[in-house]
Amino acid sequence: MLVCAGVTENSTGGERLMDTTQQRTDQQRSADRRRRELLEAADRVVLRDGPGASMNAIAAEAGITKPILYRHFGDKSGLYAALAKRHTDALLDSLRAALDAPAERRERVESTLDTYLAAIEARPQVYRFLMHPSEGGSQSDQGFDTGKNSVPVLRRMGEELAQVIEERLDLGPGSQQLARVWGHGIVGMMHAAGDWWLGERPCSRAELVRSLADLLWGRLAAAGDKIGGPGF
Repeated sequence: MLVCAGVTENSTGGERLMDTTQQRTDQQRSADRRRRELLEAADRVVLRDGPGASMNAIAAEAGITKPILYRHFGDKSGLYAALAKRHTDALLDSLRAALDAPAERRERVESTLDTYLAAIEARPQVYRFLMHPSEGGSQSDQGFDTGKNSVPVLRRMGEELAQVIEERLDLGPGSQQLARVWGHGIVGMMHAAGDWWLGERPCSRAELVRSLADLLWGRLAAAGDKIGGPGF
């Protein structure tokens, strides 16, 4: 009877532990789902208001109060970082797909440039929210310090591209450092040229892609693929 009682007691304790673990899992899933819903509401406001998006507007769109918004993201910077990650992840996935496409190197270079420009052209308000300060440069308690927080977005893109270049191209001695120079340089070029083009529209997207590819092509054409790598 003592053995049976012990087995019963251990079984009950195990069941309690499983119940607690399941409850925590369910709570985490619920929190993740709610966070996604809030980010979708924030996206709708950003699409409408661009850099002028505010915490008040996002809370109203989500049908909640600002304290609840802060509970999920901590502060304005936390919400901005979550939105930046959401859109940067999607953009990087698209850029990787362009780089991995079964085509000649020149075609893939042009496709990658075009993918970036197409993304900022399709959602200019999102791009401006991520990269531009609010009009007038004033940052109220409700606004986002987008001018300050855009730097990590570009840094991340530069490091991601540097990793691709280092993995795929044989750049000779000092290849890791050179890959980082190229990665950040190319991202800086795309950002600056794309920002200018989006604001002024001096030429077609295809013309800009060709011009930027021409600028990059000499050194990219000369570099060999890294042995054992996937090729660039």
